[in-house]
Amino acid sequence: MIKTPEQSIATRCVHAGEAADAHGSPHTPIYSTSTFAFPSTAAILDVVEGRASGSLYTRYGLNPTIQALEAKLAAIEGAESALAFASGMAAEAAVFLAHGRGGIVCIGDAYGGTLELLADQLPLLGIATHLLLGTELDQLDERLASLSGNAGRLVFLETPTNPALEVFDIAAIAERAHAHGARLVVDNTFASPVNQQPLALGADLVVHSATKYLGGHSDLTAGALMGSAELLGAVAGWRKNLGTTPAPETAALLARSLRTLPVRVQAQNASALAIAETMQAHPRVARVLHPGLASFPGHALAARQMNGFGGMLTLEVAAEGADPAAAAAAVVDRLKLFTLAPSLGGVESLVTQPCTTTHHGLTPEERQRRGISDAMIRLSIGLEDPAELIADLEQALADTAAEEPNRVDQR
Repeated sequence: MIKTPEQSIATRCVHAGEAADAHGSPHTPIYSTSTFAFPSTAAILDVVEGRASGSLYTRYGLNPTIQALEAKLAAIEGAESALAFASGMAAEAAVFLAHGRGGIVCIGDAYGGTLELLADQLPLLGIATHLLLGTELDQLDERLASLSGNAGRLVFLETPTNPALEVFDIAAIAERAHAHGARLVVDNTFASPVNQQPLALGADLVVHSATKYLGGHSDLTAGALMGSAELLGAVAGWRKNLGTTPAPETAALLARSLRTLPVRVQAQNASALAIAETMQAHPRVARVLHPGLASFPGHALAARQMNGFGGMLTLEVAAEGADPAAAAAAVVDRLKLFTLAPSLGGVESLVTQPCTTTHHGLTPEERQRRGISDAMIRLSIGLEDPAELIADLEQALADTAAEEPNRVDQR
């Protein structure tokens, strides 16, 4: 079990990883440098062969700006070590290739790109993958047993999931995975380290699309992987030779964003819950999915496992016999404060339909099997006044109700 750091996460977000600067800068400077000079052959060999730490070559991640970021990432997730990547998908691909060659079992919904990687691309490399719905968790032991004898097996899950916010019991699943000699990887993007600490619950590795809450301003693309130094050591070579290390400028921008992570996420938690509670009573909304609602199926588990319920919620528009995708699109298109964009976690509130963006690559049949309705609208709540966001949703829902039938199809 990972020992909880003595400092609060707010303090770690500000101070962890920052390197002393000769000129008095409170933050690690940007080293826009591809390579670093050495005084002697012996000195460079010490770094190359691991006898000494130091800067060497930026593609390897041996750059002071990147290393400072990784120290901060490790600290906020309560990990021994961290690796930064050029994107969340780069981080996932590297960990699958490094530790999942013996087979991967994915539980529940996941980002559409992750599902495509698992279902379509990794099998081309001979990697067996099994995709289980959240309702099929009873099959986990059977699927892991079918991979018995294979070295390097993973169980992978998001919690909460994208887009239905399904919550999984990390500690219980970690125990089952470990009983079969497999490792558990948790995508903690939706929760963020502020709301959930998977390593402390028994997970072996944690992955993030740092583009989302960790970055928080929709101005960078990056990924992160946290865990033990031993497990990450096996991943580092894949990152190096696939060329997926972030640029120093991106690393510095991400480190900047992490300093405000707790205050951003805590505000987004509060606003999302207030909006979810209001929308739950709206006659034009058939269903609201948010772990903070007492009516949410995973609420009790989320309350036990998480420190906050997150800034994401999903609405299902009451289509009333109309085409559900068109009914949802009509609401989306009338929103004024929410930005229509396929991402999340920024200071601005975003809206998207999973069937048109994040899960568009799945067939309609597969979306239906996974319970991803065409009437779903996924909301990422930002830092605007929650009362004004509620008013924006109410006007969009009211105006849609007043539209002539099939108006969306006629535009």
